[in-house]
Amino acid sequence: MNSRERLQNTLNREPVDRVCVDFGATHVTGISASTLSKVRRALLGEDDHRVKIIEPFQMLGEIDEKLMDVLGVDVLPVLPPKTMFGFENTDWKEFTMFDGTEVLVPGDFNVTPDGSGGWYLYPEGDTSVSPSGHMPKDGFYFDAICRQGPVVEEELDPADNLVEFGELTVEDILPLAENADKAYMAGKGAILSAPGTGFGDIALVPAMWMKETPGIREIEEWYVSTAMRKDHVYKIFEGQCEIALKNLRLLIDTLGDKVQAVFTTGTDFGMQQGLFISPKAYRDLFQPFHKIINDFIHNNSNWKIFIHSCGAVKELIPDFIESGFDILNPVQCSAVGMDPVELKERFGKEIIFWGGGVDTQKTLPFGTPEEVYNEVLERIRLFNDPTGMVFNTTHNIQAKTPIENVLAMFKAIKDSAQ
Repeated sequence: MNSRERLQNTLNREPVDRVCVDFGATHVTGISASTLSKVRRALLGEDDHRVKIIEPFQMLGEIDEKLMDVLGVDVLPVLPPKTMFGFENTDWKEFTMFDGTEVLVPGDFNVTPDGSGGWYLYPEGDTSVSPSGHMPKDGFYFDAICRQGPVVEEELDPADNLVEFGELTVEDILPLAENADKAYMAGKGAILSAPGTGFGDIALVPAMWMKETPGIREIEEWYVSTAMRKDHVYKIFEGQCEIALKNLRLLIDTLGDKVQAVFTTGTDFGMQQGLFISPKAYRDLFQPFHKIINDFIHNNSNWKIFIHSCGAVKELIPDFIESGFDILNPVQCSAVGMDPVELKERFGKEIIFWGGGVDTQKTLPFGTPEEVYNEVLERIRLFNDPTGMVFNTTHNIQAKTPIENVLAMFKAIKDSAQ
């Protein structure tokens, strides 16, 4: 069974020879560049290798084909060509992170000092405009800098929050088609990260890739608006949805069955202790658009649909299923109510668990290698029995995670197939 078949069988809940594995196929299933550098040294002996930063917001590293083969990775990314800061992953140059990790960054990854030992990063790499990202001294990733102007109630226009959405052309999606072809020819699984389908994703609201950001961009202001200006936000979503459907038509026609899954939304609806939004608010504001998008994808393709939502979202999982989502990520089992046994028993016949392989808040960074090994084996036994799991950690593997623990995780994945 090759990787493509393994992913397809998993998505269809059919038997697999071993658990399907993803590291790096999306921006929520990756590995911090500093940790990835240590993995390469440990497994490949490459002391002088510089990892490429392919997602500078979270400083995630590229997992190339050589490392994929060693780790048994089954899924390749089909990602938009531009980063979260609006520049392309080209013209690589050397860069040193605060912890001393030597990496490669895109040519337009241009930082300036913040005056306190940290760095500013700029939209499209243009240092003549206001910075859109900030990494404090000794940090490992960037925080978004919101550049919202004063909110004048009578002047609010939904169009201002739609400027980042536009209709794609065939030329726009050529890089996506190339990546999908690459995965198909290599016998790998493929997941598309669809542009413009994440309604209200707070990571995207500040629009770090744009030099000018009209509309509501401050995080607190946006969340207030979902309750106090619901009609306004609804109109934004209507406009976004209209554009997204046109783009999905082009993407489906171009990529076809070379893509097997599609990541449409990363909006977080849960916190550690409970929901971030009431079920009624989800059903009123978000679910109508999720259903429109998901119904279109299901009616026009064979793609399975991936939702990323952190936190204690058990109460919303039936709504996610009703909305047409096939895959749940990151499966944060450490959050209240997210018991893995219950999740598998209640929802395992209706949804694929893409993640949940090991806790990245406690076990992986702070446990012993033995604890990591045992938790990974238990999660695979549970979620992939008899099928239905794409292994990944609960969100990205962070910097400063002990390399011994990361290696214990990889060993457990390998041993689970025996």
